[in-house]
Amino acid sequence: MPASFLHGVETIEIEKGARTIRTVKTAVVGLVGTAPLDDVDAEFRTVNEPTLILNEIDAVKYFGSPKNGYTIPQALQAIFDQGAGVVIVVNVFDPTQHETVSDVKKADIIGGVNALTGKRTGMKAFEDCYSLFGYFPKTIIAPVYCEDTAVVSALKTICDKIRAIGLVDAPVGTTVQEVITGRGPEGQINFNIASDRIVLCYPHLKVYDSKTDSNVLEPYSQRLAGVIAAKDIDKGYHWSPSNSSINGIVGVEKQLTSMINDPSSEVNTLNEAGVVTVFNSYGSGFRTWGNRSSAYPSSTHVTNFINIRRTADILHESVEYSMLQFIDFPIDDGLIDSINESVNAFIRTLIGRGALIDGKCSYNPDKNPVTEIANGHLVFDVEFMPPTPAERITFESFIDIELLKTLGS
Repeated sequence: MPASFLHGVETIEIEKGARTIRTVKTAVVGLVGTAPLDDVDAEFRTVNEPTLILNEIDAVKYFGSPKNGYTIPQALQAIFDQGAGVVIVVNVFDPTQHETVSDVKKADIIGGVNALTGKRTGMKAFEDCYSLFGYFPKTIIAPVYCEDTAVVSALKTICDKIRAIGLVDAPVGTTVQEVITGRGPEGQINFNIASDRIVLCYPHLKVYDSKTDSNVLEPYSQRLAGVIAAKDIDKGYHWSPSNSSINGIVGVEKQLTSMINDPSSEVNTLNEAGVVTVFNSYGSGFRTWGNRSSAYPSSTHVTNFINIRRTADILHESVEYSMLQFIDFPIDDGLIDSINESVNAFIRTLIGRGALIDGKCSYNPDKNPVTEIANGHLVFDVEFMPPTPAERITFESFIDIELLKTLGS
C-alpha cells in the first residue's frame, strides 16, 4: 500500500498481461514391479520409493540385470530399446518381507499406505511423483502383474487420478478368440474393462535371450510404453502410437493375419474390439497397430483415440499448473484478461505445433454470476480439438468410358 505521505516521486510495479504456460512432460513411463536387489549395491537399493531412471546405465545400477521372475530389469531394457524416454520405477520386492519373488502378491503391486512409515507403496506411490520430480508418469505399466483383473482396476484408478494411460497385457497363451470374448461379460481374462485410460495389448512378443541362446516371450505393454515415449519426443504427444516400428523383437507369440485392406484380418478384428496389436505383413516389420483405448467400441466419443485422450490431458494439466501464479489475485477485469490471454497464447502455440486443429479460452459472464464471483470463483470455457489419426482411408474408384474419347487425340 502506498505511504500515506510522500514529498517526492515513487514507482509502483503492476504485473499484468499474459503469462507463459509450460507444457508438462509426456515421455515419462511409470513402471511398478520387482527387481533382484541382491545384484544391486546397498546404497542404490530402493523399495516402494519412486526412482527416476534416465538411461540403461541407471537401470542396471538401481535395479540389476534381467533375471527370471523379476519384471523391472526386463521392462527397463524393453523401454530403452525404443530409444528414448524417462522411467519412474517403483520396486515392491522387499527382502525383509519376501523370501523369493514368488512371494510378491497383487496387493503389493496395487499398494496403499504403510501404517508405520505413512508412505505410499506400490502403484499408489506414483501419486507422490509431482512433489518429488515436478511431473507425473503419463504411461503406466505393471508387466505380468497386470494380467490380474484386480491390478487392472487399481491401474485405472491411479490413471484417472494423475491423468495417465495404463497399458494392460492379456495372459500368455491367450488366443484371439479368448481376447475377443474377454471383452464381454463371459470373458475369462482381464480385458472386460471400458476406459479411455486403459489400453489393451495383445499378443506377447518374442525377444532373443543371449544367455540361453533362445527366444523368450515378454509382455507387449513394456515395449509399447517405450514406443509411446519415443514418439512423444520425435513427433509429439498428439501423434497416435499406432503404425510405429517396435525395436528389439524377433517375433510374436502368435502370428496374426495382417492385411491393410482386409477387414476380416485378425489385426483388424482385434482393433475393432478395442485391442492394440502387432501388424506384421510382407516387408513391413513388426509395427504397433491400433489407435483406440478399451473405451472403444462401447464409447464412440473422440477421446477413445489414445492420442486425443493424451492431448486433452496435457492441455488440461499444463493450464491448471500455470494458474498457480494467478491464484488469490484480486478479481478484476485485469485478472480475467490475463488468464484469458495466457491460455489463448498457449493454445495458439499448440496449434502452431500441430497438436491442436483449433481452440480458444473465453470468459462467459452468464457462467459467472455475482454470487460466485463474491465467493472467489471464476469459470472459463476452454474449447479445443486435437487432430484425429487417419485410421481409415477410402478411395472411390470410377471406370469412366468417356475417357475413351481421349484415344487418338
